[in-house]
Amino acid sequence: MAAKDNIITLDYDPELVEQRTQQVSTETDEQIMARLKEKFEDLKDLTRAIKQGKLRAAVVSGPPGVGKSHGVEEVLQKDDLFNTIAGRTPKYEIVSGAMSALGLYAKLFRYADRGNVIVFDDCDSVLQDELSLNILKAALDSKKRRYINWNTDSRLLRTEGIPDRFEFSAGCMFITNIKFEHIRSKKLKDHLEAIKSRCFYIDLEMDTKREQLLRIRQIVNEGMLQEYEFEEQEKTEIIDFINQNADSLLELSLRMVLKIADLKKTFPERWQNKVQSLCFRR
Repeated sequence: MAAKDNIITLDYDPELVEQRTQQVSTETDEQIMARLKEKFEDLKDLTRAIKQGKLRAAVVSGPPGVGKSHGVEEVLQKDDLFNTIAGRTPKYEIVSGAMSALGLYAKLFRYADRGNVIVFDDCDSVLQDELSLNILKAALDSKKRRYINWNTDSRLLRTEGIPDRFEFSAGCMFITNIKFEHIRSKKLKDHLEAIKSRCFYIDLEMDTKREQLLRIRQIVNEGMLQEYEFEEQEKTEIIDFINQNADSLLELSLRMVLKIADLKKTFPERWQNKVQSLCFRR
């Protein structure tokens, strides 16, 4: 791993990845599904506590497409229902995509007041930029009062009327695909350990294909495909098809489950051929 300017290249320790795979191999399917259910319940409880101001900050780590952000957004929407009914601006925002250090600073300022919650979802570029990491550490800090600083001159901040120092009193969550424990670089590992020590950290522990497939089965059984009005046998066919073709699908995710369900509903006699044509790797 090397650093160029402020950017740190991401790299995992293969030995730690292998250890995790071996650990999963000793569990039964039932044990894995019970563990995953508990993890996602913990995530909802933690989100609710942050929205209520009882806790301050959290980092959630897990692979893409397994429902990390869905569970968080569901809780925030429910807790903010009165603002929605009254036509008031929601007291939370979910921010996705690439973000510069300056953009991170400005976004935190806009949601800095107590009672707000800001969620950074799939903004992993922040965790590979040292300046962004230092800003994030300040936002996630466990100190009684959290202050965030911008120590260089910025025309953008002056134009937007954003000060170079402010107190951050809001709740903050960071949802990431990066597996903190598997990072090989000491430089990045030290930064991530500093973040973990400042807030609550949940690793959803879904690193293997087997865990992800079991999570898909779990979510389908809990009613994910209810709106499609499939018979039980039809839902079983979808799960079995995904299990049998996991290596061929473009991605293994809840989004892919919905794509397959759409094709099955639209082309009930030819859905498998359509999935192979539209959703398989070339």
